[in-house]
Amino acid sequence: MNEQFFHLPEEKQQAIINASLEVFATHEYKRASTDDIAAKAGISKGLLFYYFHNKKSLYLYIYDYTKQIVTAQVVDAHFKEITDFFELLAYSAQKKAAIMSRNPYLMDFVMRCFYPEKEEVSDELNSTNQDYIDNSIFLYFKNVDFSRFRQDADPQQILRMLLWMGGGAQQAEKSRCRLCWMKLCMILRNGAICSVGFLTGRSIYECHRYQSYH
Repeated sequence: MNEQFFHLPEEKQQAIINASLEVFATHEYKRASTDDIAAKAGISKGLLFYYFHNKKSLYLYIYDYTKQIVTAQVVDAHFKEITDFFELLAYSAQKKAAIMSRNPYLMDFVMRCFYPEKEEVSDELNSTNQDYIDNSIFLYFKNVDFSRFRQDADPQQILRMLLWMGGGAQQAEKSRCRLCWMKLCMILRNGAICSVGFLTGRSIYECHRYQSYH
């Protein structure tokens, strides 16, 4: 992208970002029209491509922007105080639901990016998303007490499974996504599902119930 974009007045930058979010959130990538984005932003298509060399460049910038916005609003002072893995996930879901209620296009766009179909941008998104998942344990869960987990439970695998399951729930019924996510967290924490790959009645945390099985 052209760095001149950041020299635009904040209001004009936001108009382009909001127009892009709306169009990309409501259409598949290949059907998203840069003509529509330019019209909604109140600029010419030529000027849009002056700042962003092509649609792909614009799309990937908007994705980076949304990740920064969501992270900034979710990772607050209380977030950093939480030491329970599942409580942290539930708190994140609550904060993201609040963001979604204020800007549904933002969360719809993020969901499209996190579960991309076969699009021109799919390879870049899948690579970025995989890096995000791989690093999230270290970036966002550094204050979590992982000693509470059973030895055969891998928090990173559990996080991947929750993202996959939660994504499916959100795609199916976005209006109840926070409830679905929180229920998944409680199921895992309380023992209906304990480890990726098998079902058991034991809790994923080390506890007296777990010891009773041995």
